[in-house]
Amino acid sequence: MNSDLQGPFRALADPTRRQILIKLSTGDMTIGELVDQFDITRTAVKKHLTILEQGQLISVHAKGRERINRLEPEMLRTTADWFNYFNKFWDKKLDNLKNAIENEN
Repeated sequence: MNSDLQGPFRALADPTRRQILIKLSTGDMTIGELVDQFDITRTAVKKHLTILEQGQLISVHAKGRERINRLEPEMLRTTADWFNYFNKFWDKKLDNLKNAIENEN
Protein backbone atom coordinates (compact mmCIF):
# COMPACT_ATOMS: atom_id res chain seq x y z
CA MET A 1 0.00 0.00 0.00
CA ASN A 2 1.36 3.42 -0.95
CA SER A 3 2.39 5.30 2.19
CA ASP A 4 2.81 8.69 0.49
CA LEU A 5 -0.82 9.72 0.29
CA GLN A 6 -0.60 13.13 1.95
CA GLY A 7 -0.87 14.97 -1.39
CA PRO A 8 -3.93 13.11 -2.66
CA PHE A 9 -5.69 13.32 0.72
CA ARG A 10 -4.96 17.05 0.91
CA ALA A 11 -6.41 17.45 -2.57
CA LEU A 12 -9.50 15.39 -1.75
CA ALA A 13 -10.15 17.30 1.48
CA ASP A 14 -11.79 20.22 -0.34
CA PRO A 15 -15.32 19.90 -1.76
CA THR A 16 -14.57 22.17 -4.74
CA ARG A 17 -11.61 20.00 -5.72
CA ARG A 18 -13.78 16.90 -5.45
CA GLN A 19 -16.31 18.58 -7.77
CA ILE A 20 -13.53 19.42 -10.22
CA LEU A 21 -12.53 15.75 -10.26
CA ILE A 22 -16.13 14.79 -10.99
CA LYS A 23 -16.20 17.26 -13.90
CA LEU A 24 -12.90 15.89 -15.24
CA SER A 25 -14.24 12.35 -15.00
CA THR A 26 -16.44 13.21 -17.99
CA GLY A 27 -13.48 14.32 -20.08
CA ASP A 28 -10.44 16.57 -20.32
CA MET A 29 -11.06 20.31 -19.82
CA THR A 30 -9.25 23.60 -20.04
CA ILE A 31 -9.20 25.94 -17.08
CA GLY A 32 -11.68 28.16 -18.92
CA GLU A 33 -14.13 25.29 -19.31
CA LEU A 34 -13.84 24.54 -15.60
CA VAL A 35 -14.22 28.20 -14.59
CA ASP A 36 -17.53 28.30 -16.50
CA GLN A 37 -18.87 25.50 -14.28
CA PHE A 38 -18.08 27.08 -10.91
CA ASP A 39 -19.02 30.29 -9.19
CA ILE A 40 -15.43 31.13 -8.24
CA THR A 41 -12.65 33.12 -9.87
CA ARG A 42 -10.23 31.81 -12.45
CA THR A 43 -7.45 32.30 -9.89
CA ALA A 44 -9.28 30.12 -7.37
CA VAL A 45 -9.84 27.37 -9.96
CA LYS A 46 -6.15 27.54 -10.90
CA LYS A 47 -5.15 27.12 -7.24
CA HIS A 48 -7.42 24.10 -6.91
CA LEU A 49 -5.97 22.60 -10.09
CA THR A 50 -2.44 23.11 -8.79
CA ILE A 51 -3.24 21.21 -5.58
CA LEU A 52 -4.91 18.43 -7.58
CA GLU A 53 -1.84 18.21 -9.80
CA GLN A 54 0.50 18.14 -6.80
CA GLY A 55 -1.61 15.30 -5.40
CA GLN A 56 -1.18 13.45 -8.72
CA LEU A 57 -4.96 13.29 -9.17
CA ILE A 58 -4.78 15.25 -12.44
CA SER A 59 -2.18 15.94 -15.09
CA VAL A 60 -1.85 19.04 -17.21
CA HIS A 61 -0.83 18.92 -20.86
CA ALA A 62 -0.15 21.73 -23.29
CA LYS A 63 -2.19 21.78 -26.48
CA GLY A 64 -1.18 24.82 -28.43
CA ARG A 65 -1.67 27.77 -26.11
CA GLU A 66 -4.13 25.92 -23.90
CA ARG A 67 -3.43 23.74 -20.92
CA ILE A 68 -5.61 20.64 -20.78
CA ASN A 69 -6.48 19.13 -17.40
CA ARG A 70 -6.93 15.36 -17.28
CA LEU A 71 -8.09 13.09 -14.48
CA GLU A 72 -5.44 10.57 -13.41
CA PRO A 73 -7.44 7.66 -11.98
CA GLU A 74 -4.44 5.63 -10.80
CA MET A 75 -3.87 7.79 -7.73
CA LEU A 76 -7.60 7.67 -7.00
CA ARG A 77 -7.33 3.88 -7.08
CA THR A 78 -4.41 4.07 -4.65
CA THR A 79 -6.39 6.22 -2.20
CA ALA A 80 -9.43 3.94 -2.57
CA ASP A 81 -7.22 0.94 -1.81
CA TRP A 82 -6.10 2.68 1.38
CA PHE A 83 -9.70 3.22 2.48
CA ASN A 84 -10.74 -0.27 1.42
CA TYR A 85 -8.12 -1.74 3.73
CA PHE A 86 -10.39 -0.68 6.60
CA ASN A 87 -13.45 -2.43 5.18
CA LYS A 88 -12.45 -5.57 7.04
CA PHE A 89 -13.18 -3.78 10.31
CA TRP A 90 -16.64 -2.77 9.14
CA ASP A 91 -17.32 -6.22 7.72
CA LYS A 92 -16.53 -7.80 11.09
CA LYS A 93 -18.69 -5.31 12.99
CA LEU A 94 -21.59 -5.80 10.55
CA ASP A 95 -21.25 -9.59 10.83
CA ASN A 96 -21.35 -9.27 14.62
CA LEU A 97 -24.46 -7.09 14.41
CA LYS A 98 -26.13 -9.54 12.05
CA ASN A 99 -25.34 -12.44 14.38
CA ALA A 100 -26.65 -10.52 17.40
CA ILE A 101 -29.92 -9.71 15.63
CA GLU A 102 -30.35 -13.29 14.41
CA ASN A 103 -29.68 -14.70 17.89
CA GLU A 104 -32.28 -12.41 19.49
CA ASN A 105 -35.07 -13.93 17.38
